[in-house]
Amino acid sequence: MARRKKGRALTGWLIVDKPAGVTSSAVVNKARWLLQAQKAGHAGTLDPAATGLLVIAFGEATKALPYITDALKAYDFTVRWGAATTTDDAEGEVIATSPDRPTEEQINAALPGFRGDITQTPPAFSAVKVDGQRAYDLARGGETPELQARPLYVDELTLDATPDADHAQLHMVCGKGGYVRAIARDLGEVLGCKGHVASLRRIWSGPFALDDAKTVQWHDDIAAETLEAALQPLEAGLAQVAECRVAPGDAGALSNGNPVTVTHTTAENGDPAWASVSGAGRALGTYKFGHFHPARVFVLPEQG
Repeated sequence: MARRKKGRALTGWLIVDKPAGVTSSAVVNKARWLLQAQKAGHAGTLDPAATGLLVIAFGEATKALPYITDALKAYDFTVRWGAATTTDDAEGEVIATSPDRPTEEQINAALPGFRGDITQTPPAFSAVKVDGQRAYDLARGGETPELQARPLYVDELTLDATPDADHAQLHMVCGKGGYVRAIARDLGEVLGCKGHVASLRRIWSGPFALDDAKTVQWHDDIAAETLEAALQPLEAGLAQVAECRVAPGDAGALSNGNPVTVTHTTAENGDPAWASVSGAGRALGTYKFGHFHPARVFVLPEQG
């Protein structure tokens, strides 16, 4: 007989405004402990010094995390010119300096080279694996990890302000796997003045945004009741994925992983989609020729 999992079979999303000085994992672990949830995960780690939107999934919502991880994300960040650091942010040691400072015109002229489909080499202090080891573990041990450039899609990169000669405030919208620290580093190299991230804030990710009324302002004394009241349903994380409505009579077949007829959808043939029965999410899969083909089925309490 399988061992029964401890904790509550809680399903839903918690949107947190993470403060600086705490790791993403620490926030997730504390939220899980406070809510006594059986299972939790998050989409897109924020560095300890970074602030802003952290998406936490509980229970069956963890199956939908790839849709959030793969979605576009938006950041507001400040670059400090004149110094490159080991970590590409203000937490690292300065390894090179420059007396030069770019003008607004020079910054704006450089930005198009960082938009669209680009390649980006992750920072040495990153979670990327090199021969089975995390790059940051190698870097902390005094090694220089050999990291390969990776593709990145940058939808937007704009200059918002230059409060003084040493700083520039920028806004970026990018796809999965983007490192804002690498953008700051590479901009500094292109402009010939060195640079690193002085501050970073994620403002939205996929369907979730900081200005949502249910966003939780995280702090050390956060209460379980506060988190519970802010939980959003499973379907909230699927708002940007095509929905396939399925007749209640086909719910059993769907739950068993069988293709079912779709009564209504905006999906096109071959699109990833999610199936709903009477408005409730039941599965993730693909829409093909009038049918929904489940890949992952949600096991929810109301299904018995």
